[in-house]
Amino acid sequence: MSTQPHLIIIGNGMVGHHLVEQLVERGATERYAITVFGEERHLAYDRVHLSEVFNGQDAESLALSTADYYAEHGITLRLDEAVTAIDRDASEVVTAEGRTPYDRVVLATGSFPFVPPIPGNDREGCLVYRTLDDLDAIRAAAENAATGVVVGGGLLGLEAANALRGLNLDTAVVEFAPRLMPMQVDTEGGELLREKIESLGVQVLTGRATQEIVDGERSRHRMVFQDEKVLETDLIVFSAGIRPRDELARDCGLELGERGGVVIDDNCLTSDPAILAVGEVALWNNSIFGLVAPGYQMAKAAAVTLLEGNEPFKGADMSTKLKLMGVDVGSIGDAHGDRTPGARQFRFLDPLKQQYRKLVVSSDGKRLVGAMLVGDNSVYDTLLQYYANRLELPEDPASLILPAGSSTAPALGPDALPDTAMICSCHNVTKADVCASIDGGAVDLGAVKGETRASTGCGGCAALLKTLVDHELESRGVEVDKSICEHFHYTRQELYDIVRVEGIKTFSELMEKHGNPETHRLGCDICKPAVASILASCFNEPITDAAHIPLQDTNDTFMANMQKNGTYSVVPRIAGGEITPDKLVVLGQVAQKYGLYTKVTGGQRIDLFGARLEDLPAIWGELIEAGFETGHAYGKSLRTVKSCVGSTWCRYGVDDSVGMAIRLEHRYKGLRAPHKIKFGVSGCTRECAEAQSKDIGVIATENGWNLYVCGNGGMRPRHAELFATDLSDEALIRTIDRVLMFYIRTADRLQRTSVWRENLEGGLEYLKEVILEDRLGIGEELERQMQTVIDAYQCEWANALSDPKKLKRFRSFVNDSRPDPDIIYTSERGQLRPA
Repeated sequence: MSTQPHLIIIGNGMVGHHLVEQLVERGATERYAITVFGEERHLAYDRVHLSEVFNGQDAESLALSTADYYAEHGITLRLDEAVTAIDRDASEVVTAEGRTPYDRVVLATGSFPFVPPIPGNDREGCLVYRTLDDLDAIRAAAENAATGVVVGGGLLGLEAANALRGLNLDTAVVEFAPRLMPMQVDTEGGELLREKIESLGVQVLTGRATQEIVDGERSRHRMVFQDEKVLETDLIVFSAGIRPRDELARDCGLELGERGGVVIDDNCLTSDPAILAVGEVALWNNSIFGLVAPGYQMAKAAAVTLLEGNEPFKGADMSTKLKLMGVDVGSIGDAHGDRTPGARQFRFLDPLKQQYRKLVVSSDGKRLVGAMLVGDNSVYDTLLQYYANRLELPEDPASLILPAGSSTAPALGPDALPDTAMICSCHNVTKADVCASIDGGAVDLGAVKGETRASTGCGGCAALLKTLVDHELESRGVEVDKSICEHFHYTRQELYDIVRVEGIKTFSELMEKHGNPETHRLGCDICKPAVASILASCFNEPITDAAHIPLQDTNDTFMANMQKNGTYSVVPRIAGGEITPDKLVVLGQVAQKYGLYTKVTGGQRIDLFGARLEDLPAIWGELIEAGFETGHAYGKSLRTVKSCVGSTWCRYGVDDSVGMAIRLEHRYKGLRAPHKIKFGVSGCTRECAEAQSKDIGVIATENGWNLYVCGNGGMRPRHAELFATDLSDEALIRTIDRVLMFYIRTADRLQRTSVWRENLEGGLEYLKEVILEDRLGIGEELERQMQTVIDAYQCEWANALSDPKKLKRFRSFVNDSRPDPDIIYTSERGQLRPA
């Protein structure tokens, strides 16, 4: 039997596991015999990304460690065994299996979801959102449900709503406060957040107190509110806040706060010096911290205390950077400006881009004391460094939140940060720590993470860390890793080759086989859409299939472009700009029926604006019946092939530009690429189709077709370059096949053909050698790849209409087929437009 003092850790959540890691790192296993009790049957897992379970992740992929890790360090791990009591007189903890003696105990029991005391809250189908088992219960209940409601509009509530939405339930959020996320955002930010959440098809009801839950008439439950209004639903998930799991401490007589929580001092000691507490069960200075970073800092302080050191917990910054249902939300310091006497506030609101930024500065304007961001977190890292390091603000503080191009604020690069700048608050990693790890031999981002553990907690500092690491490596003459992101040690081009060669068809399979094992298995907003594009380019499976939909952005999810008032534009394909009178009549009838604004675009199509989410399937159905199909205006794919009337009508035309444009558009429709692609076909050198400003430009000559490549309009217009002359129809198509597929294979993410061409080593001459002379011997392979994509084409609108599960996404409100009353129009020039 061990003669070492016995340390018992009660709780194997994120903070409890981090405490174990801190103890192992400090050699505590030589000092203590350690036993860990976990109430759940699963090893410690990443609760921050819990909702990813509905996107195919499981307990193993979310696990923070393995049983082997505990065994390797001689730590006894007892899962699925709850501690029911602490006998302080006998110095023993009690479980259903018996008693275990202790010398020291650490409470890491975390918290439980608060369920408001509403009559009927315990009905079947009323669940909570906290653990993996909770998610299993939600998934099981959703199989027989069409609608779901989340009670609680805070951070966890919106995460739960996203989970229900991912299960194809019509989803609503009910919040008692007058706005969503009341702790993080103010009235203006809350209103914008509401708009963005509702635009994703989630109903938001604020200022609503549920009085009771009874039997529904059409659904399982009826929620009755304080104003006697009702909402019916099949499934209710409570996510209305948390409460500390302090029952063990209460029963054994430890000091608790008035509203719960085990009182601790700076060394994480409770009123019994043999017992410590960390994480959400611990009450420090009358505060309970509901984020993972403060819990990690407590775990570190507790580990030092157990080894008789002194590294006190000094509180934590509750600044947060979140992405909820694809919507950025950031909160820094005193974001509401109500804790700083004399604080001054700057606000910027862009209603078109749906972005809100607020800056709270000291009375003298020299220090940042708080900030709030909704819709765009791009300036979060910069503002956080100004706040955390008390850097002096620029002369015009408002410049920090003004949009790019209007700001006069100096860039806050890595050089401007002091060595004490906190890069990762989860693990207390400073700039000096990062630099020390690089000086010690870490030569890439992964190595720095492994050495410092920066960005391995909540991940909010990932972008800042990468910027700092790249800067420090380059300053030391080290070649910087060009990996697409931290989750894959590959560039986009390399990932494309891996997917194509190995026939990998899902993100999860790619992550399993080639993902960075040192990161979580969930991906990020960089790699997920990039891989989605790669998979579509290789296999052209429907992007709305269950395996692919979690990777898509809003436009691809709903196969329509979302407009500024939350409606969508519908753009049917009009190949080559040619359309019959009958089809024109149908477009007019559909526009009249659904109240759509119509416009002929520069790409020779007719756009129908203002479609409500719930009307999209019906509109598509009528258009498909008339012979239309999706025009892919929402995707990074072929958009249009513009043409003049050519030799059929024009007296100057030398070839049938319309016929060639239609042929090209039908060949490449649906082709996914790193960026959108546009074609133009002109019937003579008078160039009425403006082909030389397109990614692919074709101009008829007396001897065939001249091909131009890699042009574009937009913010940085670039003329296309002459690539080949006097091509036959078949040679033209073969050459375009090769050019496009080589671009798809080798371009970087979100890189237009013009930028790709500019960055291509060897320039246009090298591209000609590869495509026209087959210098690499891959010409036929490129053609085969293109044919594979072409053969797999299907209209994405029609695919969605054929699948009832996919159609469940297209609803604005739960249990109500009426249109969104907040979408308001006015009339202008005989048509509707957003008010």
